[in-house]
Amino acid sequence: MDQDNNSEDESVGPSEDPSEDELPSLPPGLSDGEAMELLWQLRSQRRQVSPELPETVSILTAPDGSLLYLVGTAHFSDSSKQDVAMTIRAVQPDVVVVELCQYRVSMLKMDEATLLREAKDINLDKVQQAIKQNGLMSGLMQILLLKVSAHITEQLGMAPGGEFREAFKEAGQVPFCKFHLGDRPIPVTFKRAIAALSLWQKARLAWGLCFLSDPISKEDVEKCKQKDLLEQTMSEMIGEFPALHQTIVAERDIYLTHTLRQATRCVETPSNAQKVPAVVVGVVGMGHVPGIERNWEKQLNITEIMSVAPPSRFGWVLRTVIKGVVMGMLGYACYRAGGSLGRTVLSLPAVESLLETIRPPPLSPHDL
Repeated sequence: MDQDNNSEDESVGPSEDPSEDELPSLPPGLSDGEAMELLWQLRSQRRQVSPELPETVSILTAPDGSLLYLVGTAHFSDSSKQDVAMTIRAVQPDVVVVELCQYRVSMLKMDEATLLREAKDINLDKVQQAIKQNGLMSGLMQILLLKVSAHITEQLGMAPGGEFREAFKEAGQVPFCKFHLGDRPIPVTFKRAIAALSLWQKARLAWGLCFLSDPISKEDVEKCKQKDLLEQTMSEMIGEFPALHQTIVAERDIYLTHTLRQATRCVETPSNAQKVPAVVVGVVGMGHVPGIERNWEKQLNITEIMSVAPPSRFGWVLRTVIKGVVMGMLGYACYRAGGSLGRTVLSLPAVESLLETIRPPPLSPHDL
């Protein structure tokens, strides 16, 4: 929920650590209305009219005069964390929006040591969870991407998402500031990405991710904040996997633009409920900044990019074959091991999860 529990958009609450939500102490004996008015005035005094902001910040204006300060970040960058903190402290926003969805929100409240350990530890439970959540192909692709993230984490000794945790912490220091999750749900992105790739492209992508071993330095990460260099890298990626770029980058540009525009709605002053333009800080990867800028004034319809096509006939056949193979292996194991042991094996949560994952969907009437 938001920090004042009134948001219509997807959002999360403030940290449970009191030190992260600390606001100035108020004089005793104030009514609720007086306290709210005092905090509103305090925020107005702190808000800089013409702040000096990092080069990574772009300013976009909504039709009603609301302002969006869009911070482009690199996801493993200490300087990006500083850019986020500097921007939020300077503009004292009404809303902070980050490039996260509800499936990744846990990283906001985990400490750096735990995140480092989690990022490096890819175990059977994580594989099963990814497959159960996203389906077989999308789940395996998510695991491969987690492997890439673990590779970067190990190279840099830094957990991902530091700029989002910094935004969450700083938002808690701003009176009346709401915190929103602005990204498309990751299962939708993975399923649409996998569906857009041919079988050969899936194999090539999986092979490249499996054998990724190039060294990565902090200097390489900081280069990702340079728009020109990043757009060149994007162009190379488009040449290799245009469908992947469309689903993972371009479609999410549209979704992020939509949520950022929703956040830039006028807010009410506590004294007289007068509508005034909002100030919003958006924290996104630098690769999304050009797309958000291009889409900012366009008419957007996110219905299409939220849909997931039903499994193809080939996918249904593939799942049926895999299920048959697995069931055959389990049946043979039960026959060799004896009835009681076989029933024990079949009752294991891991086995039940796998069988549930690969169960083929029911056929619709027009498939018959």
